[in-house]
Amino acid sequence: MTPLHFESLLQELIDENPFAIRAALRILKVEYTATIPTLAVTCEAQPRMLVNLAFLTEHAKTEAQAKAVVAHEFLHVLLRHTEGRQPLTHARHIAFDAVINAIIHRQYGQAYSSMMANYYAKATGLQKLLRPMNTEELEWCAAKPHSLPQWAVAWQALYAGSIITDDIEDLAETLARQALNPSDSLASGPFKLAPQGLDETPLLGNHEDLSQELEGDMAQAMEEALKQMNGHGIWRSPGERNIGGAMVNTLFQADDIPLRQWEAKTLALIKRHITPDKHARTQKEQAWTYRIPVLSPADRRAFLKSQWAPFLPESAWEGQRLVREGTAQVYLDVSGSMDAEMPAIIALLNRLGRYIRRPFWAFSDSVEPALIKKGQLRTATTGGTSMQCVLDHVAKTRPDAAIVITDGYIEPISRSQAAHAVGSKLHVLVTRYGNPALIAKAGLPYTQLEKVPS
Repeated sequence: MTPLHFESLLQELIDENPFAIRAALRILKVEYTATIPTLAVTCEAQPRMLVNLAFLTEHAKTEAQAKAVVAHEFLHVLLRHTEGRQPLTHARHIAFDAVINAIIHRQYGQAYSSMMANYYAKATGLQKLLRPMNTEELEWCAAKPHSLPQWAVAWQALYAGSIITDDIEDLAETLARQALNPSDSLASGPFKLAPQGLDETPLLGNHEDLSQELEGDMAQAMEEALKQMNGHGIWRSPGERNIGGAMVNTLFQADDIPLRQWEAKTLALIKRHITPDKHARTQKEQAWTYRIPVLSPADRRAFLKSQWAPFLPESAWEGQRLVREGTAQVYLDVSGSMDAEMPAIIALLNRLGRYIRRPFWAFSDSVEPALIKKGQLRTATTGGTSMQCVLDHVAKTRPDAAIVITDGYIEPISRSQAAHAVGSKLHVLVTRYGNPALIAKAGLPYTQLEKVPS
């Protein structure tokens, strides 16, 4: 993991906005250091994210796992902001992390929580609570549900979302006070705890500053995130922590989760149809194979050739090089029939700024430059819908990639007319309530979006 790769993932997290932490991510100054074991966010007027890249390189094998570590740290910041000033015991640290990891598992699935599953795979004590159950443990639960020790029942309930922080803290305190041995009655099958329930694996995130006050912009950003939470499924009395809202069985308000899922899926879909852009504002690292007349330990063929060749042969080397981020030329249908889904689409495009080639285009029966400012679309529109004007514009400007977002209620176009866009990687995104029939008839590649949650 390199600084550039990490910062690219951080930018993706800003786009995806897990747990409503975009405002906090944007104000952080990233610093790379080996003085902390994992990651930490400082509690100061100008907050910093301290990142141990060696830790991420060793333990985060996928981009989702790296994002999970960042999300874990921000949930630390978010949840500690609601805490009192009770002594931070080992059991309370475990309780914090167990609930945070369970939230990540429930909200983003195994791709993210596999980070915790791998990191705590060899845990022998209370740190078992910091990962989802493995296959053996789940099979035991299904086969012998009535033979589970109390702590294993709580563990299962935690990742199912039916037990809260207060309960896990009480359980951890109780287990920590007991001198548990593998032969105790609490041990059944794979559910054994080491004596005292203590482990040596460093906990994820910053546990040193859990009791510090947040300051300035970070405090305000966390307050904004908390407004989108109701606290049910986290604490027994959310209202005492200044978190209100209707009591539902999710971390966020019920009507917010489907919209976030729709945004994430649509965002991923759009990213699949972008191409490298030499004028893009941001860069990323890319694997690169090059050949030079210096022997490489990975190129055995070149090594063998050097034993008999009169000249030193070229050898293949693997490296990294900077490339521009991909972008696409975007055309948004602004005809009246798009009104129902337009707000959600504009909000998503507003977040995709770094992937959209400038200028951004809108069309009805003509193609016009467009701008999204303060969440509002600004462009000239004349009404009606014409796909032909888009195809002509693509043929004229010849972008490497073009994405058209429309409801499909266009004039009939022939395959010969559609051929005007040959040479550009063009893809049409049809809204959920749109009709792709004419797009398909013209032979244009398309994907119909899922329904925008109301």
